[in-house]
Amino acid sequence: MNKYGTLTKVGNTEINVYTEGNGSITIIFMAGSGVGCPTYEYKPVYRRLSDKYRIAVIEKAGYGLSGKAVTERTVENLVEESRTALKNLDILPPYILAPHSYSGFEAIWWANTYPDEVKAVLSLDMGFPNMMKAQAKEIPHEKKKAMVAKTRSLMQKIAKRGLLDKILRNKTVNASGLMKSDELTAEEKQIYEEVYYKNIASEAVFEESILAEANAEKAGNTGYLKCPACFLVSNMRSPVKSLTWQQAAKDYAEHCDAEIYMMNEDHMMYTKIPDKVAGIFRDFLKKKGF
Repeated sequence: MNKYGTLTKVGNTEINVYTEGNGSITIIFMAGSGVGCPTYEYKPVYRRLSDKYRIAVIEKAGYGLSGKAVTERTVENLVEESRTALKNLDILPPYILAPHSYSGFEAIWWANTYPDEVKAVLSLDMGFPNMMKAQAKEIPHEKKKAMVAKTRSLMQKIAKRGLLDKILRNKTVNASGLMKSDELTAEEKQIYEEVYYKNIASEAVFEESILAEANAEKAGNTGYLKCPACFLVSNMRSPVKSLTWQQAAKDYAEHCDAEIYMMNEDHMMYTKIPDKVAGIFRDFLKKKGF
């Protein structure tokens, strides 16, 4: 398999970190749940920022080219492993965190637990604790575990690369549209696909799903984000009846120093409108003096 990034030993596994660009501050891209190849997934946005900022993409254990997860997928372990990997590679604070989806819980916990390290948060449709709290009320934990088990079984079948894989391709390896876009080279698309299928049945992802409510609660218990933040929010359909995805983001933003943008795009907007996403982030960072 073709390699990218740098592997560093963290505990009893290895974490892969990809970097490019230069700058006195580093933007850390953090993967959403089940994003098989984070380094290429978020390339449409970070390649439009790396002329001014140093970029680092963390591939959590069980993601990208990293090793398997060997610790419980608690928010504390996820963040500490990311911090250790960065420091091992001499990628030192200050950081600007750019979380997508699930890693929003990690970003909140990180920014509030280590405020001296994190100067701002750029949200690529990150998850918020209030959304997960509403979901926990409507979806009992046992039902959630059954849903995860069903997903695990489906992904194990797709991993065999048979007819089911071909039928569901646009909901799996091409869910973000990268396989049909011009954002990646032919070689990068080939690597993306190899890495995606390597991780499609990653136990780390399933465990993160089971622990989502607990991790969101821990993030919420640190308080609202205290650093400047820029939230891009998709039109994603909410998993619950009581709270829309966009309303959850609005409610959260009211409690912190955040700019918020409602986008008429899906959860993977970073591949559809990368110029707009990068432009909003650039303007925000310039206003904040970064």
